[in-house]
Amino acid sequence: MIGRQVIPVNRTFTKEELLAFMEEHWDKETYSPFIYGKPTSMSVDEYIVLPASPRYVIIMYPAGKGGLFNKTDKIILSTADSPSGASEGLMRQIPSRSVLSGTVKMNSLGSAEKERKGPAEEALQIYTAYMKELLGQEGFLL
Repeated sequence: MIGRQVIPVNRTFTKEELLAFMEEHWDKETYSPFIYGKPTSMSVDEYIVLPASPRYVIIMYPAGKGGLFNKTDKIILSTADSPSGASEGLMRQIPSRSVLSGTVKMNSLGSAEKERKGPAEEALQIYTAYMKELLGQEGFLL
């Protein structure tokens, strides 16, 4: 349960090429529709975004080889906060002197962690397996 999966591929994909590949091959009926954009307003970049759970989404993006630590081209899938999950996370960071408020924050944190390790991780595994299947059918896997 790591919240991140890496699929090594035999060519470099740009974000636009990966999006075009998804548009052409992704089964939106069975594996959920996706969007291309920022998962939250605070995100620094745009990704292919798939639903996972109320607090989490799965983001997908290509990473080209190059540099000291990146020896292969790859497609990365990772869990990320959904807009509601991000705002909830911000609320947990605001200091409070109220015991009741602190208890609510702790309960929310625990259930958020269960959601990330449960349904969000399960969605990540399903999407990763399906993406590997699609890339394999087209001959893009290493």
